[in-house]
Amino acid sequence: MVNPEPMLPLDPLMTMVSSRASYRALQWGTMNSVGFQAQIGLMDVGILNTLQVDPYGNINSTATGDYSGEHRRFGGPGGADSIAALCWKTILMTDQQKRKFVPRVDFISSPGYLDGTEGARERAGLPRGTDPWRVVTPWALFDYEDRYMRLAGVSPFVTVEQVLAEMSFEPKMAKEIETLETPTEEELAVLRSELDQRGQITDVGKPIIRLDDGTYQFVEEEQAEAKEKETPSSW
Repeated sequence: MVNPEPMLPLDPLMTMVSSRASYRALQWGTMNSVGFQAQIGLMDVGILNTLQVDPYGNINSTATGDYSGEHRRFGGPGGADSIAALCWKTILMTDQQKRKFVPRVDFISSPGYLDGTEGARERAGLPRGTDPWRVVTPWALFDYEDRYMRLAGVSPFVTVEQVLAEMSFEPKMAKEIETLETPTEEELAVLRSELDQRGQITDVGKPIIRLDDGTYQFVEEEQAEAKEKETPSSW
């Protein structure tokens, strides 16, 4: 869609095919038109989601398990392969889970740095200068150093150790791991009241609270600590 004036509130799970999202758009194209524009260098940034990602930024959205044997099939890239192959920068969004950050994806649906060697994308016929750029989760921010994933920042409510515990491989580490900024109250208000009224996106995952000392804690941990304090030691 080109220059829409979306009608609010949106349905987060139907934005690509929703008439509300494309309201008053100057143009409503197809995945083919997106691919064609990316081919001629007009797509600066592509944003994708994934089932699995490996240290080289390869993306699996097709199947988990042994593809030639027992596996579970999913929807596939649906055009994401062209975005990852042709956009100048690719941002990947996913959850911070061990099953998602794997040493080797079960299937390459969309290309990252492939085998991680210098020039691997170019040898496969992909345009020079198009690369994986960032991986974003609710807990952390990753970039790449020498074509290998690197931890660059963590959210204030988790530690580096907690992030690494939810990965099946060890990333490179930035010299200084930055603490990521949390959304402002205004941004959260817009997200909850206009973009995701039914909580399809914002009500998933682990709820977090901010403590009086300015630190953060998962609600379930806070409740467990409170219950432990209330429980007599004889129990």
